[in-house]
Amino acid sequence: MPLQVRTAHTAELSTATLRAIRALLGLIEHDWDHALGGMHTMVWEDDRLIAHGAVVQRRLIHGGRALRTGYVEALGVHPDHRGRGHARTVTAVLERVIAAAYDLGALSAPPGVAAYWPARGWQPWQGRTWALTPMGIARTEESDGTVHILPGPVPLDVTGELICDWRDGDIW
Repeated sequence: MPLQVRTAHTAELSTATLRAIRALLGLIEHDWDHALGGMHTMVWEDDRLIAHGAVVQRRLIHGGRALRTGYVEALGVHPDHRGRGHARTVTAVLERVIAAAYDLGALSAPPGVAAYWPARGWQPWQGRTWALTPMGIARTEESDGTVHILPGPVPLDVTGELICDWRDGDIW
């Protein structure tokens, strides 16, 4: 049977599908929470989930402006299916969602996959990163160099400062 690519909002996903996503990715509670409330793209082989990615709305602040941002979360491929282009398929759909609905795309890339994103047109953020926390704006040095953005219609200075909204767990 051919592979099926499906895209749906979290609210449209069944409990079984949500369990399959979480099991595929092995997400801890905060990371799981970060993946909810947006659009999910999934690759299915028969009734088995083999790839997933989500884009959720966040607010990033740059140059004194709050930007509506499509933030990529929970991108992963089952180990038995890696190297077959499934991540590229999921990413392409998420990028279309971002282009249609957001000022820009953003994500925090783990070191092992950071090279994947520039090849797709994502730019590494070269400036300092910050977070708008309950106690005010705080520096997030550990995230410097991990954030990538997919430019949209809003001009950005990738050497400037970038502030993300607050959330529990990994801020970026």
